[in-house]
Amino acid sequence: MYDYIKGKLTERNPAYAVVETEGVGYLLNISLNTYSRIREGETCLLFTHLVVREDALILFGFADQEERELFRQLISVSGVGANTARIILSSLSSQEVIQAIAMADVPLLQRIKGIGAKTAQRIVVDLKDKVARDLVPQEKLGFLHNTKKEEALSGLIILGFPKMLAEKALTKIIEKEGTDLTVEELIKLALQML
Repeated sequence: MYDYIKGKLTERNPAYAVVETEGVGYLLNISLNTYSRIREGETCLLFTHLVVREDALILFGFADQEERELFRQLISVSGVGANTARIILSSLSSQEVIQAIAMADVPLLQRIKGIGAKTAQRIVVDLKDKVARDLVPQEKLGFLHNTKKEEALSGLIILGFPKMLAEKALTKIIEKEGTDLTVEELIKLALQML
């Protein structure tokens, strides 16, 4: 319903922020990570997610789209509600959560208040492939602006390979063979490794 809200930040605390736009103040529930990235009195843009319940409409705000997408992935897991997802995103950075899921680090997730062994395992099982494919950002690994690598990675993702695995394979190939390979050669060599 709402993609983002841009306006003056009139109030903020670790649990929520109020953004005024066109004379209307929107109360958005936020994580500690978002709280640390916004300043009261300044114009800010928060990406939103609306949770509809029988008794309430609750608006959540995020400093970036990555955090919002991770929030949406977390609430898709059975037993993880919006408040639990917010606690997860307040306890760890988005990158730490993504890494914990991708590496199946159940003990790290269990350290978060309210997350037991079963819930942590369910998060890993349900989201591991989604996180690897959709949320893990592309690392440059010393190959800045390597468009051949990026194109090959894109091709492998379209073929259905998880982004993280495809990227690791391409990095190994470039380290071993150099940067003179064509996109097609990179993809063929990566297919042999995957």
